[in-house]
Amino acid sequence: MPTPRSCDAIVARLKKIATKYTLEGMTRYGIPNDNAFGVSVKDLQIEAKKIGRDHALALELWKTGWYEARMLCCFIDEPAAVTPKQMDSWCKDFDSWAICDTACFHLFDRTPYAFEKIGKWAPKKEEFIRRAAFALLASVALHDKKAEDNPFLECIPLIEAASQDARNFVKKGVSWALRGVGRRNKVLHQACSALANKLATSKHSTERWIGKDVLKDITRPMVLKRIQGK
Repeated sequence: MPTPRSCDAIVARLKKIATKYTLEGMTRYGIPNDNAFGVSVKDLQIEAKKIGRDHALALELWKTGWYEARMLCCFIDEPAAVTPKQMDSWCKDFDSWAICDTACFHLFDRTPYAFEKIGKWAPKKEEFIRRAAFALLASVALHDKKAEDNPFLECIPLIEAASQDARNFVKKGVSWALRGVGRRNKVLHQACSALANKLATSKHSTERWIGKDVLKDITRPMVLKRIQGK
């Protein structure tokens, strides 16, 4: 059977492979299922491989508003074709950590606009836009092996500025970003450790949680051993 290439055909395919079990299970992970069919991420990735990269199709699928269609966009869109305007538009549509993190981890971090958007989104008040800034920073820290230290060092004040945001998805995103940057090399590890130690002794409970969470991770023997050679 040929792989569907039209937007309508793909949405129909997503409906067909959905399960009630997956749909009901989404709420357990804090993912709204009002606009969802119930397709697992594993199955979405399988479908994405069948479809292949297609920027125009991704833009069309995103407009449907369906959760799985938007998740699929993150796997099939072409990073080189993504525009800053598109990133801002999609970011405003984020309504869960799942779509936010998937877009940042599988698509946005591969664009040349990543650090620009981190700086723009980090001060925003909206929960998932702010989450996106730090999910994107963590993703770039992991995937962009050639990036210089300075862009990451310039993001540390952004992390500190958001460290009192007690909203669950924001504080976990902030911790993820600081841990990710701190694992890159000795220079960044030192800078991130300094901030983490400062936060860990703060009178503010969210700062303390982030600081301790980060220190627990970046002081592990395996992390320290790995960065010694970098």
